[in-house]
Formats: sequence, C-alpha cells, structure tokens
Amino acid sequence: MDVTRRAFIKNMALAGGAVFLEACSPKTNAEENSDSWQPAYAKLESEGKLSERVEQAYSKFEKCRLCPRRCEVNRKAGEKGFCNATDKVKVFSHQPHFGEELPLVGRSGSGTIFFSNCNLRCVFCQNWPIAHVGRGQEITDEALADMMLNLQRRGCHNINVVTPTHVMPNIISAVRIAFEKGLRLPICYNTGGYEMKENIELLDGIVDIYLPDLKFMDGEESARYVTGGAKDYPEMAQQAIIEMHRQVGELVKNDRDIALRGLMVRHLVMPNHVAGTREFVKWVAENLTKDTYVNIMAQYRVEHQAFEHERIARSITSKEFLEAIEWAQETGLRNLDERSLSMAQMHRRRLG
Repeated sequence: MDVTRRAFIKNMALAGGAVFLEACSPKTNAEENSDSWQPAYAKLESEGKLSERVEQAYSKFEKCRLCPRRCEVNRKAGEKGFCNATDKVKVFSHQPHFGEELPLVGRSGSGTIFFSNCNLRCVFCQNWPIAHVGRGQEITDEALADMMLNLQRRGCHNINVVTPTHVMPNIISAVRIAFEKGLRLPICYNTGGYEMKENIELLDGIVDIYLPDLKFMDGEESARYVTGGAKDYPEMAQQAIIEMHRQVGELVKNDRDIALRGLMVRHLVMPNHVAGTREFVKWVAENLTKDTYVNIMAQYRVEHQAFEHERIARSITSKEFLEAIEWAQETGLRNLDERSLSMAQMHRRRLG
C-alpha cells in the first residue's frame, strides 16, 4: 500500500489514530542488514556513554533550551514553553508508514512515531491537529521504548521519530531502554530543522539517519509564516544540518536499497518562491556535497491558516516545481529523490 504523508495523517485523524498498515515483507531486519552492521547507539552503549547522554539531555528540561526558542522554563516542574510540552512525552500514533522516501520505506515501511506538539507550528501545517492542537496521549519513556520494539516486530526498516526536537531527551532515553530489550533498527531523526547545533551534537553516535527540513532560506519569510516568528530559522537550520552531515555523511544503503545511515534533506517548494528554493539548492551544493540525498517536494497544500496569507493561499504550479528541479540539476546535485524526479517528468508531459 502506498499513501502520501498527508493522506496518512488525514486518515489517522479521522480514525482517531487507529489506522493499521500491515507490514508486507517476510524478511526480518536482521536478514536484510549485513551481520556486521549495528546501529550507532549500540556502540555508544557498549562504551558506557549512552546513559551519560540521557542524563545530559534530561538536564535540559530544567531550563529548557532544546530549540532556538530558548524558553528556559522548568519542564520538570510542569512548566510549558512555546511547544506546550512538559518533560513527559506525548505521542499521537506509531505505525508503519509507506509515504516516506523510498530508502526509508522499502517493502515493510518506515516505523514512524508521530509526537504531539511542535517548536515551529507553521501557518501552513498539514498536521496541525497534532502539531498545533497537540492531540495525542502522554506516555512514559518505557512505553515509548515498547512502541519502538513493536515497530521492529512488525518488520519496519527504521524507527522514524517525527517532530522530535522538543522531546529529544525522552527519545534517547527510550532508545536505551529498547536497546536493552533487543532494538537493533536505525534511528531516523525526522525534524522540521529548527534545532540548536549543541543539541544535535548530543545525538552524535545515537542517530543513524537524519531527515531534516530546510524550509526557508530567508529569515523574513520564516518570521512571516512560522507561528511566533522564527527569523533565525535559516541560520539555525543550516548550522544543525552541517553538524548532521558531519556526523553521518552521505546516505548509505544496504543491498536492498534500504537506508542504514546518512543525511537526507527535504525542501518543500512553495508558491511565489517563498521558500527560496534556488538559494536552497545552491546552499546544499556549496555547504554539504553534491551527492547529498535531496528531496524537493511538491506536496504543498493550502492548509490550516495559509488561507489568511495571500502569497501562499494557492497550490504551486507545474512551472514552479519544474524550475525547482531544474535549479537543483543546474547546481550539480546528483542524488535527487526518485519520486521527485518522476513527478517532474509527469509535469513536463502535462505542459507538453
């Protein structure tokens, strides 16, 4: 079954989060990965360092600086900052997901865990019931670990933590608990990109696959379309992505084309060049490598509060998406997402 992220979330919301996508591959993760491969966190645990990272991360709850908002509230005492979260993790759903990038999906799906709340809350958010309203259930780190193990048992190729920034300490705590119970899947850190470089450094040796957005290249645009303003978004996201690349490098796949390690960068094309796509592809080529996996996405829809903003109150045109792909190719980017390239071919045929 192949569904888009938008359709997946929409169906989940309509069903109260109870949508079950069955894994279809009889292969286990151990069979499809080489015997020598181990997730990054296995080595860190063997060195006795993973527990230290959990303690370091949890200490950040006391005066929260988990993201560039720097709210400095004491989340351990129940105080809430911009993201509206305490030190307890809140989850909307956990299921195999087939709408992610192909190296993550494979045959059995990406094991996605959708966290409630968000440190960005874009006005055009397609997942606004989760990110803005905060729908979901509060659980313990132990329960989160059990979710990871459940996804592994269902044959998923990775643990894909979606909107993880504000609950990063809970995630690495759960990874350690789950590892002790047999978790051996790569961790995919699926973030909106509004990160503190110092916190990404804490994830070195824990995360195998980074999947950040780079939404905006101009601070005035990010301040305009992110709730509460985030003029420093481009700067903070770029610093974080450079650190992610330093840690994991270019995408590495197994003999079944399943992602094991590496950086995958997403960029959503928006109407009227609001996202700065031309600047984005140039930045990737100049600051990462031309072999960096890049997904230039055409999935922009007018959602949530986007209707109130004239420049983004429409879908993108075929011309806008095609020029985005052409800009990427002109810069020499060599590892563009297959689905994006296929979609570009479709738009070219449509335009004749």
